[in-house]
Amino acid sequence: MAAPTKTDSYGYGYGGYKGSRSPVAEAFRVLRTNLQFAAVDKELKVILVTSASPDEGKSTVVQYLAQAISQTGKKVMTLDADLINPTLHHRFGIPNERGLSNLIVGDADSTVFTTLKDYPNLSVITTGPIPPNSSELLGSARMKHLMDRLREEYDVVIMDTPPILPVTDAVVASSLADGVILVVQAGKTRGGEVRHAQEVLEEAHANLLGVVLNRARRRVNDYYYTRTYGAYSTEPAKPEETPSHP
Repeated sequence: MAAPTKTDSYGYGYGGYKGSRSPVAEAFRVLRTNLQFAAVDKELKVILVTSASPDEGKSTVVQYLAQAISQTGKKVMTLDADLINPTLHHRFGIPNERGLSNLIVGDADSTVFTTLKDYPNLSVITTGPIPPNSSELLGSARMKHLMDRLREEYDVVIMDTPPILPVTDAVVASSLADGVILVVQAGKTRGGEVRHAQEVLEEAHANLLGVVLNRARRRVNDYYYTRTYGAYSTEPAKPEETPSHP
């Protein structure tokens, strides 16, 4: 089923991303390249994406990063493991009647895998019905078995998980990943929240790859600014500064 063209708060739609020279598309190509360098010593087959708090843009990062990696010819699986507030089915414009929760309890098979027409190398597993015990499902032996299977069948698996501070799901799922990306929204996420999230991941022995700073102000020329996805680094994000125009 083809996903309809829809725009996000940046004005960039799913259908219009492919081959785009927009600042957003370019930012995700840079992120893709940085991840390739991060994989020099250890292969990054499973990448978990989370945030410190809700509404920081982690699902958008999952979507665009998955699309960017799939354009290189790699076989990519996008897994919505946010079993509390799933959004990837909306972003990709696909149904969510059955998905990850069904797979974990043994009530589904590969028919819940959706391959996207516009991105033939990209597949999606939505959450399916929301369970009452999401962290238990993510930490189950069946979840581990599913991830082992996806590792064999796909070049890269990108997991969307709930924010770290409200619930434990992302920390539980981090044991299944080779690396974790922390999404931070400029001007919204407090430095203390970022540090706390980093500490929680370190205590869980997660491999924190770095931070994606989104909605940062990016200088396009000397006369105006635009918002886009920004820095990728292991340094804590700094609060957004309001620029002064010359």
